[in-house]
Amino acid sequence: MSRERLRRANLPPVQENIDKLEKVINDGNCYGAQQMYKSLSSRYSSAERYSEALDLLQSGACLQLKHGQVTCGSELAVMFVETLVKGKVPYNDDSLDRVRKIYKMFPLVPLPQNLGDLGDDDADVQQLSEAIGAAKTRVECCSSFLKAAIRWSAEFGAHKMGSPQLHVMLAEYLFSESPELDMARITYHFVRGDDPKKFGSTIVNFMGKCYPGEDDLAIARAVLMYLAMGNLRDANCMMDEIKKQVESRKIELPKSDLMRYVNYLLPTLQRDSLPLFNMLRVSYKATLDKEPVFNELLDEIAEKFYGVPRRNPLQGMFGDIFKMM
Repeated sequence: MSRERLRRANLPPVQENIDKLEKVINDGNCYGAQQMYKSLSSRYSSAERYSEALDLLQSGACLQLKHGQVTCGSELAVMFVETLVKGKVPYNDDSLDRVRKIYKMFPLVPLPQNLGDLGDDDADVQQLSEAIGAAKTRVECCSSFLKAAIRWSAEFGAHKMGSPQLHVMLAEYLFSESPELDMARITYHFVRGDDPKKFGSTIVNFMGKCYPGEDDLAIARAVLMYLAMGNLRDANCMMDEIKKQVESRKIELPKSDLMRYVNYLLPTLQRDSLPLFNMLRVSYKATLDKEPVFNELLDEIAEKFYGVPRRNPLQGMFGDIFKMM
């Protein structure tokens, strides 16, 4: 018997190890179980028993996350994605569902809302500091897992920018769990997703917690990033949802030059009018110049909708500006 076949034969059916390690975790030895998950999954992968390695890693990631072991759980979750790649597992509904099941086990723990009510008591400050630290860890861990999954999906059958559903998952988690909201990063993933209504709802929620002047910036950034990808439909859908929700919640959309520009821009693109597009850009130049990336996005929009060559094709930021996302 060859060494490879011997290695395959020496491994028991994976369910035996899944049951054994579940008991180890339930007995409180999460760290010991972690080392065994990593070792055993590596052996199954080396024997090219990828399906069993995936079963083991999915079980381990979900159990560790269920027990609040975010770092351990995310490590196994990333290994799960790495095994999808090693096994050349195609992106489809079944494999997406497995990723989603792990994602749903990442804890959702809202930070204290009334931070201003916290006194100078050392215990309060310590509690808040620990909560923020834990939130940052959750976000970093979940982001690492989902970004790896997005790369896998792009390579093995999803859209070239990665699965839209995975982008939405990441955007949602970033918004709900980040102690310091980065709407540029959240927008990057939502516009690559497939749920503009959910994005619109998220922006309205953001309007209720942001500083003055950040609301119109968030809306304009979202619209321009959709348009820079040539996606006028979802830009309009998102704006319709924002208008619908602010009306139902009896709040007001910001009244600013930036919002006026966005409201003029969308129908202009529907009319296929390059002169009007250019006129608007000149008229609102002072407003648009306050956010440098807007002009880069507008160059992309001009190219997508009107075939206008970029002025500096080798220096454009869009597509590269958010590499860190």
